[in-house]
Amino acid sequence: QVQLVESGGGLVQAGGSLRLSCAASGRIFSYFAMGWFRQAPGKERELVTAISRSGSSTIYADSVKGRFTISRDNAKNTVNLQMNSLKPEDTAVYYCAARGRIGYSGSYVYTSWDEYDYWGQGTQVTVSS
Repeated sequence: QVQLVESGGGLVQAGGSLRLSCAASGRIFSYFAMGWFRQAPGKERELVTAISRSGSSTIYADSVKGRFTISRDNAKNTVNLQMNSLKPEDTAVYYCAARGRIGYSGSYVYTSWDEYDYWGQGTQVTVSS
């Protein structure tokens, strides 16, 4: 069984920064492609960013490019999301996701929520104006 536990959410003023972390357990972390998704009230879940198993490839939603950075530390079984220059529209519950299925190469990035197999419980990020 794979467990994902997010941390680091909270309340921040517009322009501020937060760092989310996701700790994985249960299987060899380096086998997972990872992603961060978010869901705001009344809106659909959307991809924020994702990183390949190898860490060599990343992708970002247009709305967060240049402000957010995803990284992974396979030795610590964690994936992190550094969020800078936060905006009120970034307010949402942020979810960490892991893909455990065999798929494409280690440099492939998965962008759809249904390509992921495991999910964390979510962490609230609130950005005040």
